[in-house]
Amino acid sequence: MRKSEEAAATLPDVLAEGLRVVFAGINPGLSSAAAGHSFHTPGNRFWPALHRSGFTPRQLRAEEERLLLGWGLGITSIVRRPTVRAAQLSRDELVDGGRDLAERIRAIGPEWLAVLGVTGYRTAFGAPGARLGPQTGTIGGARVWIVPNPSGLNAHFPPAALAVEFAKLRVAAGIPDRSGVLGG
Repeated sequence: MRKSEEAAATLPDVLAEGLRVVFAGINPGLSSAAAGHSFHTPGNRFWPALHRSGFTPRQLRAEEERLLLGWGLGITSIVRRPTVRAAQLSRDELVDGGRDLAERIRAIGPEWLAVLGVTGYRTAFGAPGARLGPQTGTIGGARVWIVPNPSGLNAHFPPAALAVEFAKLRVAAGIPDRSGVLGG
C-alpha cells in the first residue's frame, strides 16, 4: 500500500449525531487522503459550491472542514479507499461501501444524505434509474438527495450550475442562505 493510500485509511469523517445534511463523496482522492482533509484535491469544486449555494457564510478551505459541524453539516464517503478517479473502484467496492455508508448514517441520524454523484449512487445502491435531486426512500433512515459530483473532471456542471444544484438541496433541507450569494 502506498503512503497516500495508508493516509486515506485514516481520513476522518466529519460527522456527529443529529446533523441536517451529510455530504457523501464517492471516495477520497489521493491528494485528499495524503493531506488528511476531504475535498483537498486541486480542482475539486466542493468548497466553492458549498459557499455559493448558501450552506456556508464564506468559502472554507479543506483544512477547516470541521467548522461544518457547527452548521449541522458533515462529510463522509461511500468507499473509504482512495483512488485517482472514482472510476477505479469496482462494482463490489461500491456496493460494499453503500452498505457501510448506510450503517454509518443510521448510527448518527442525519436528516439528509447528499450523495455527490449520480453514477456512484446508482451502483452503490442498486438504483440504475436514479437522477439528480431527491430520491424516494431513505438510506440509514436519512432522506436522500443526489447532487452533481463537484470534481473538476465533471464538465457537465460549471461552477454556477453546481451551486444552483446544491442550493436546491439547501432549500429542501430548510437551511437558510448563509452566504447571500444566491439571495435566498
